[in-house]
Amino acid sequence: MPEGHTLHRLARRHQERFAGAVVRVSSPQGRFADGAALVDGQVLTRSEAHGKHLLHHYESGAVVHVHLGLYGKFYDSELPMGEPIGQVRMRMVGAGSGFGTDLRGPSACEVLTPPEVDALAERLGADPLRPDADPDRPLRRIARSRRSIGALLMDQSVIAGVGNVYRAEVLFRHGISPYREGAALGAEQWQAIWADLVELMPVGVATGRMHVVRPEHDHGEPSYAPDRPRTYVYRRQGAACRVCGATVAHAVMEGRNLFWCPGCQSG
Repeated sequence: MPEGHTLHRLARRHQERFAGAVVRVSSPQGRFADGAALVDGQVLTRSEAHGKHLLHHYESGAVVHVHLGLYGKFYDSELPMGEPIGQVRMRMVGAGSGFGTDLRGPSACEVLTPPEVDALAERLGADPLRPDADPDRPLRRIARSRRSIGALLMDQSVIAGVGNVYRAEVLFRHGISPYREGAALGAEQWQAIWADLVELMPVGVATGRMHVVRPEHDHGEPSYAPDRPRTYVYRRQGAACRVCGATVAHAVMEGRNLFWCPGCQSG
């Protein structure tokens, strides 16, 4: 599933290409036809992201909410666009910008009212990529939780936008076991984790890649995939830790793959 930087990157691109002008919105697949009719021909005033949620704000007050889920993706093209390929849930065309985009396979594509958008924001945790984020809000929940910090970092109601890669890597970077209880973390350690996310995640927005390995460790065994930067532990189970040489471990935590170094993250 895309992590938060992907949605913020999309929001930025849609802001640049479509905001401030009339857009034509349709649903070639038909599943979003009623929602598309509510915003078609309106000015898109603003595009933003909160965690893994993308929000398109229109002049009428209507907001198109998209959650990509596991399979959703936007496919951009210059105008004129060809016939839709596959099951296109939503097509946006910005005649003034010369671009259009097709959305396929999202888990959610719906029109929300402003109160519903506010309710969505209340359900989501603080997003390290948003300037209005309050890091003390997740800390209050973490400090009284018996759940592991590895699980809490993936809970979108605690911290919005962090996924499996950032979870694994930020815990490694701070030498914290993913199994440590939230209540045992400590405010200073949380503040250090938050500051690291605030520094790392914008790099993902800017480049489209999650760069998490410090320069002094960015060598040796290549990444888990040809088009990805190196990681410390993510998808490196059975390999030697880049720092201490211990064998990187793997387990399943609350239904998600977990990676860590027993040597560097023994606490």
